Amino acid sequence: MNPAIRPLIHSSVTTLLAAALAACAPGGDTASGIRAGAASTDVAGDHDADGHDDDHGDTHDDDGDSTRIPAAIAAASGIRVAPVAPGTIADEHGIQGLLIPVDGRTADVMARYPGPVRALHARVGDRVRAGQSLAVIESNLSLSTYTITAPIAGVVMARPATIGAVATEGTPLFEIADLSELWVDLHVFGADAQHIAVGSPVTVARMSDDVRVDTVLERILPGTATASQSTVARATIANADGLWRPGSAVRARVTVERFEAARVVPLSALQREGGDDVVYVRDGDTFRARRVRLGRRDAERAEILDGIETGEQVVVAQSFLVKADIGKSSATHAH
Repeated sequence: MNPAIRPLIHSSVTTLLAAALAACAPGGDTASGIRAGAASTDVAGDHDADGHDDDHGDTHDDDGDSTRIPAAIAAASGIRVAPVAPGTIADEHGIQGLLIPVDGRTADVMARYPGPVRALHARVGDRVRAGQSLAVIESNLSLSTYTITAPIAGVVMARPATIGAVATEGTPLFEIADLSELWVDLHVFGADAQHIAVGSPVTVARMSDDVRVDTVLERILPGTATASQSTVARATIANADGLWRPGSAVRARVTVERFEAARVVPLSALQREGGDDVVYVRDGDTFRARRVRLGRRDAERAEILDGIETGEQVVVAQSFLVKADIGKSSATHAH
């Protein structure tokens, strides 16, 4: 082959490889796609006009703690960066709880006069408005029928009544609850009870889908739950979507204290290497592992005491991909 055209052919092939690897990376081995894509975009620069290799194509520093990932490949892989900044670390206590209807927002619907049930107009789960017809009863006294209506707006929680059965005085036909708000009873055990106070911020999470809502503790009940021997702390949550259901268990985190920190990063930025905590600092297209010393941390953030400065750009999403890319290249250089 004519030596003059060999570099042109090589450049075209490596460009196509880079495009293919970048396109395939999200659907396959992403770290491999990043590594190969980053390397292939630089291959053309590793050859001089005569097609000879030079010494400037290595995308890693000699210490093996950095890698080069072009911006387009990083974006396609979901790698995001954010500046190190001051923030708040919360001292939080994890607690289990239970959802219950708010006292005073439930109603038992009963017959005014005894007699057989002739019609039922609502079922369990139906939303009803105040004054809506629920049932028709035939009075044993007058042998005429009368209508039972909903005393409050809410959801039908139970319907013991059946058509043909005799409704007696004092026997509930329906149970209705207004579920627009619910109480969260949090069961606090042991020494945790000493740290929790009225007014403490609380984040409550549904078990089913991890949807969360913020509220505050409204009261600490004076008694102790007999079965669990726990202290009960109560908060109120809004139930706009209707998916917070009475009787459901929930997770909660109660914040008992907050600390201001000069430098914080999200936990997603942290990785472990050789027994050390590291973050990955971006400088242009270069990502370098930086060992850091941690202070306080909570469920979302960690305080950085040493190893990084405010304003430096660190990887906050998909940091494990950068770790894997550096690790693969380090293994390659070791051979």
